[in-house]
Amino acid sequence: MSPELIAVLAVIAVAMAFDYTNGFHDAANAIATSISTRALTPRIALALAAVGNFVGAHFGAGVAKTVGDGLVTLPTGVESLGVVFAGVLGAIIWNLITWYFGLPSSSSHALFGGLVGATLFAADGIVQWGTIIEKVLIPMVLSPVVGLVLGFLVMLAIMWLFRKGQPGKLSRGFRWAQTASAAAMSVGHGMQDAAKTMGIIVLALYTGGFQESKTHIPGWVFWTSAAMLAAGTYAGGWRIIRTLGRKIIDLGPAEGFAAETVASAVLYFNALVLKAPISTTHTITSAIMGVGATKRLSAVRWNVAGNIVIAWIITFPAAAAIACLAYLLVRPLF
Repeated sequence: MSPELIAVLAVIAVAMAFDYTNGFHDAANAIATSISTRALTPRIALALAAVGNFVGAHFGAGVAKTVGDGLVTLPTGVESLGVVFAGVLGAIIWNLITWYFGLPSSSSHALFGGLVGATLFAADGIVQWGTIIEKVLIPMVLSPVVGLVLGFLVMLAIMWLFRKGQPGKLSRGFRWAQTASAAAMSVGHGMQDAAKTMGIIVLALYTGGFQESKTHIPGWVFWTSAAMLAAGTYAGGWRIIRTLGRKIIDLGPAEGFAAETVASAVLYFNALVLKAPISTTHTITSAIMGVGATKRLSAVRWNVAGNIVIAWIITFPAAAAIACLAYLLVRPLF
């Protein structure tokens, strides 16, 4: 095999590893609320999330093209493949660190930070800061705000619409409704997160000289990225599931339904309309906070929320720093 092919295969392998860690790290995004309200059993919820992620991946081409073509520019060749390898490796390491501590940080921003950090060391590598600001940093700030506000408003509307209903019947009804909202959330997660892995593979194929287009996504890339994300999701990320489902607020079925509905709507709009790679973690977590605030502000455990926000803020630079170190270590191999 040629050095270029070996390097491309190495990048694809580490991208698949990231995809798997993304699945078990972010499984909580889709199903933590459904598990905490007992709308679904853990294994059924995880299976539903895995299927939804697999389906959603096939609708994420717009996000994949943004990741593969819009964030960094690298010259073709083996050395540049080392940059991509180190960037993805930095994201994997940060995912594992935050998973260990049960913090629902953003796998997306870990990936973006890793790519940027490694590219800064690359000869002739260019970071597209304009696209980073427009497609990453601004959505990083806005999507949690939108999730928080919409979560609050949607929950208020539900409380008003069903104010005369019988609590027992409403609880059972919303448990059924949560099956649909969890499925929608899972599809939205696939649109966003599997697509980011697809973008990395396309970037590797182009940089390695195995395809001429920066944006064409081969069919096998859809299927392998979707399958690996689904497998990781089914493995489950129980530490983070406990944080999202139990430690921020005490969720009921109505609150869970509202949070998932809001988060999935935000994910769909960004993936299908704006083609923006936003964080599913930020979106669902902020929606949960907004929903909880309708009870009373003290219902949200703001100390836990504060730790999560700190993890959000440091994810991009932390993953970038890890990727820089990783690049120094792997550069002799490429």
